[in-house]
Amino acid sequence: MSQQNKKTLVVLMADDDDDYYLLTKQAFEEACPGQQLYRVEDGVELMSYLKAEGKYQGSLRPHVILLDLNMPRKNGRQVLQEIKMDPNLRQIPIVILTTSKAEHDIKELYQSGAHSYIGKPLGFNQLVDVIKIFCRYWSETIELPFYGKT
Repeated sequence: MSQQNKKTLVVLMADDDDDYYLLTKQAFEEACPGQQLYRVEDGVELMSYLKAEGKYQGSLRPHVILLDLNMPRKNGRQVLQEIKMDPNLRQIPIVILTTSKAEHDIKELYQSGAHSYIGKPLGFNQLVDVIKIFCRYWSETIELPFYGKT
Protein backbone atom coordinates (compact mmCIF):
# COMPACT_ATOMS: atom_id res chain seq x y z
CA MET A 1 0.00 0.00 0.00
CA SER A 2 1.36 3.43 -0.79
CA GLN A 3 2.26 5.83 2.00
CA GLN A 4 -0.61 8.15 1.01
CA ASN A 5 -3.16 5.34 1.51
CA LYS A 6 -1.81 4.44 4.95
CA LYS A 7 -4.23 5.45 7.68
CA THR A 8 -3.24 6.89 11.03
CA LEU A 9 -4.16 4.39 13.68
CA VAL A 10 -5.35 5.41 17.15
CA VAL A 11 -4.49 2.62 19.59
CA LEU A 12 -5.54 2.66 23.23
CA MET A 13 -3.44 0.41 25.46
CA ALA A 14 -4.89 -0.67 28.81
CA ASP A 15 -2.04 -2.02 30.93
CA ASP A 16 -0.92 -1.26 34.47
CA ASP A 17 2.72 -2.25 33.93
CA ASP A 18 4.71 0.98 33.41
CA ASP A 19 7.81 -0.82 32.12
CA TYR A 20 5.85 -2.85 29.57
CA TYR A 21 4.02 0.26 28.39
CA LEU A 22 7.32 2.11 27.85
CA LEU A 23 8.72 -0.88 25.97
CA THR A 24 5.56 -1.05 23.83
CA LYS A 25 5.70 2.69 23.17
CA GLN A 26 9.32 2.34 21.98
CA ALA A 27 8.31 -0.61 19.81
CA PHE A 28 5.49 1.46 18.25
CA GLU A 29 7.90 4.32 17.55
CA GLU A 30 10.30 1.94 15.82
CA ALA A 31 7.83 -0.37 14.09
CA CYS A 32 5.17 2.06 12.95
CA PRO A 33 6.09 5.72 13.36
CA GLY A 34 3.22 8.15 13.08
CA GLN A 35 0.67 5.86 14.69
CA GLN A 36 -0.91 7.17 17.89
CA LEU A 37 -0.59 5.11 21.07
CA TYR A 38 -2.45 6.21 24.19
CA ARG A 39 -2.50 4.46 27.54
CA VAL A 40 -4.78 3.92 30.50
CA GLU A 41 -3.67 1.97 33.56
CA ASP A 42 -6.74 -0.06 34.48
CA GLY A 43 -10.26 -0.99 33.47
CA VAL A 44 -11.96 1.85 35.33
CA GLU A 45 -9.75 4.37 33.53
CA LEU A 46 -10.38 2.58 30.22
CA MET A 47 -14.13 2.94 30.56
CA SER A 48 -13.75 6.64 31.50
CA TYR A 49 -11.62 7.15 28.39
CA LEU A 50 -14.11 5.37 26.11
CA LYS A 51 -17.03 7.33 27.54
CA ALA A 52 -15.05 10.62 27.36
CA GLU A 53 -15.56 11.29 31.06
CA GLY A 54 -13.53 13.57 33.32
CA LYS A 55 -9.99 14.16 32.10
CA TYR A 56 -10.79 12.18 28.94
CA GLN A 57 -13.34 14.62 27.53
CA GLY A 58 -12.40 15.29 23.92
CA SER A 59 -10.09 12.26 23.65
CA LEU A 60 -9.83 10.50 20.30
CA ARG A 61 -11.89 7.38 19.98
CA PRO A 62 -9.56 4.43 19.45
CA HIS A 63 -9.58 2.33 16.30
CA VAL A 64 -8.41 -0.64 18.37
CA ILE A 65 -7.81 -1.43 22.04
CA LEU A 66 -4.81 -3.40 23.32
CA LEU A 67 -6.13 -4.97 26.51
CA ASP A 68 -4.19 -6.63 29.32
CA LEU A 69 -6.15 -9.09 31.42
CA ASN A 70 -4.56 -8.55 34.82
CA MET A 71 -5.22 -4.98 35.92
CA PRO A 72 -6.32 -3.47 39.23
CA ARG A 73 -9.82 -2.13 40.02
CA LYS A 74 -11.42 -3.68 36.92
CA ASN A 75 -9.66 -6.46 35.02
CA GLY A 76 -9.59 -7.12 31.28
CA ARG A 77 -12.33 -9.75 31.35
CA GLN A 78 -14.72 -7.38 33.12
CA VAL A 79 -13.91 -4.55 30.71
CA LEU A 80 -14.29 -6.75 27.63
CA GLN A 81 -17.74 -7.81 28.82
CA GLU A 82 -18.76 -4.22 29.61
CA ILE A 83 -17.58 -2.91 26.24
CA LYS A 84 -19.34 -5.67 24.29
CA MET A 85 -22.61 -4.96 26.13
CA ASP A 86 -22.52 -1.23 25.28
CA PRO A 87 -24.07 -0.48 21.87
CA ASN A 88 -21.89 2.66 21.54
CA LEU A 89 -18.63 0.80 22.18
CA ARG A 90 -19.06 -2.81 21.07
CA GLN A 91 -17.78 -2.22 17.52
CA ILE A 92 -14.31 -1.18 18.75
CA PRO A 93 -11.94 -4.09 18.07
CA ILE A 94 -10.22 -5.46 21.15
CA VAL A 95 -6.90 -7.25 20.97
CA ILE A 96 -5.90 -9.08 24.12
CA LEU A 97 -2.20 -8.55 24.88
CA THR A 98 -1.31 -10.53 27.96
CA THR A 99 1.16 -12.92 29.54
CA SER A 100 -1.35 -15.77 29.76
CA LYS A 101 -1.22 -18.37 27.03
CA ALA A 102 -3.66 -20.71 28.76
CA GLU A 103 -6.02 -22.44 26.32
CA HIS A 104 -9.07 -21.81 28.53
CA ASP A 105 -8.29 -18.06 28.63
CA ILE A 106 -7.93 -17.92 24.86
CA LYS A 107 -11.24 -19.74 24.26
CA GLU A 108 -13.09 -17.71 26.88
CA LEU A 109 -11.92 -14.37 25.53
CA TYR A 110 -12.73 -15.15 21.91
CA GLN A 111 -16.18 -16.30 23.04
CA SER A 112 -16.55 -13.01 24.92
CA GLY A 113 -15.88 -10.94 21.79
CA ALA A 114 -12.11 -10.39 21.61
CA HIS A 115 -10.91 -9.90 18.03
CA SER A 116 -7.40 -11.24 18.58
CA TYR A 117 -5.29 -12.75 21.34
CA ILE A 118 -1.54 -12.11 21.53
CA GLY A 119 0.81 -13.48 24.15
CA LYS A 120 3.17 -10.71 25.26
CA PRO A 121 6.50 -11.16 23.48
CA LEU A 122 9.43 -11.67 25.83
CA GLY A 123 12.10 -9.58 24.11
CA PHE A 124 12.12 -6.13 22.56
CA ASN A 125 12.92 -7.37 19.04
CA GLN A 126 10.04 -9.85 19.21
CA LEU A 127 7.75 -7.07 20.42
CA VAL A 128 8.80 -4.84 17.51
CA ASP A 129 8.04 -7.67 15.07
CA VAL A 130 4.58 -8.18 16.60
CA ILE A 131 3.83 -4.44 16.57
CA LYS A 132 4.87 -4.18 12.89
CA ILE A 133 2.38 -6.91 12.00
CA PHE A 134 -0.27 -5.36 14.26
CA CYS A 135 0.11 -1.89 12.70
CA ARG A 136 0.20 -3.18 9.16
CA TYR A 137 -2.93 -5.26 9.69
CA TRP A 138 -4.98 -2.58 11.48
CA SER A 139 -3.82 0.47 9.47
CA GLU A 140 -3.16 -0.92 5.97
CA THR A 141 -4.84 -4.29 5.44
CA ILE A 142 -8.36 -3.96 6.78
CA GLU A 143 -10.99 -1.24 6.65
CA LEU A 144 -12.14 0.29 9.93
CA PRO A 145 -14.97 2.73 10.57
CA PHE A 146 -13.84 6.32 10.95
CA TYR A 147 -13.40 7.38 14.58
CA GLY A 148 -12.26 10.74 15.80
CA LYS A 149 -9.90 13.07 13.97
CA THR A 150 -7.51 10.60 12.37
